[in-house]
Amino acid sequence: MISVARTSYVRLSFPENLFKEEKEIVPMAMAKVGFCCSLNLIRPKHGRLLVIASASNAKSLDIMNGKKVNGIHVNEETRHQRLLNQRVADAPLHACLLGKFVEDRFLYRQTFIVRSYEIGPDKTATMETLLNLLQETALNHVTSSGLAGNGFGATREMSVRKLIWVVTRINIQVQRYSCWGDVVEIDTWVDAAGKNAMRRDWIIRDYRTQEIITRATSTWVIMNRETRRLSKIPEQVRQEVLPFYLGRVAIAKEQNDVGKIDKLTDETAERIRSGLAPRWNDMDANQHVNNVKYIGWILESVPIHVLKDYNLTSMTLEYRRECRQSNLLESLTSSTASVTGDPNNNSNNRIADLEYTHLLRMQADKAEIVRARSEWQSKQITQAIT
Repeated sequence: MISVARTSYVRLSFPENLFKEEKEIVPMAMAKVGFCCSLNLIRPKHGRLLVIASASNAKSLDIMNGKKVNGIHVNEETRHQRLLNQRVADAPLHACLLGKFVEDRFLYRQTFIVRSYEIGPDKTATMETLLNLLQETALNHVTSSGLAGNGFGATREMSVRKLIWVVTRINIQVQRYSCWGDVVEIDTWVDAAGKNAMRRDWIIRDYRTQEIITRATSTWVIMNRETRRLSKIPEQVRQEVLPFYLGRVAIAKEQNDVGKIDKLTDETAERIRSGLAPRWNDMDANQHVNNVKYIGWILESVPIHVLKDYNLTSMTLEYRRECRQSNLLESLTSSTASVTGDPNNNSNNRIADLEYTHLLRMQADKAEIVRARSEWQSKQITQAIT
């Protein structure tokens, strides 16, 4: 019997005509040499299988970051976590496009390449691209931590209780947009936000220069997946996430946009775009419209000259209710005063040439879906600064 303490690599040779049955053959072959493992099969070109075997006798440890963890093995890394942590300083770029825990596992870090289909007319990433990358990093953080249940970003205890996370507010501030082909590095972490909410923050850096180019903060609450009603955080769920809390903020208090977002009406809106229809592909795994999709509909009512001549430097979204595929939406936009040095919006350290207030609502009954505020800076000024 062979005792395996960490990931082992075993190369087995099989006839070419047996590849179609490899899912049955390899586990039996591994059992004969004494492995009790999970398998990841890699098929090279020349008739061999590279089997990545993980030991199943990992020791149990119920303390993480000095706090008790509910039923999670954190001392021995899983095969998935080991693969994510294989990045080294001198590794080629493709090996860096993985995630890993840093700072005693309080913080999760992942890198991404900006793809051609993630850029806009300026050949730079869009606000929707950034929000998608933030969301992807958050989900990978939960999965890699060992907390994930069978829900979309839900923990084990949440899945048992049919609960999901939903975002109520997010503020993202962009110093500079990455270009096509650039590599970005994203850090994310969580902390408590009052008694019944969780805060998740992000920082995006340019991978090459390590310059911080984007900061974001968000607030999340729990919803019942079937009744679609908000719920208090169960104590069992609180104990799951508590060991991961990090008392740090991505956006300083004096720079965070925490001001009230005024409600727009038919009388106060300068522009209204009607007939916006969610598609099937706009739905996420929790069966509601993905929160990133709302940004595109909000920008539908922004003047075209603003989209062409200004950069969207800050956006705050306040989510009020869900919408489904069958709903028709309306996007409302109205300009407000410049936010330069405006203390009422907690933005005295931010500079913007334009500010807009937005509302996304149901077309039928005018029920609010999302309130938003956006800040814009002239592209000429941005180019002069950079």
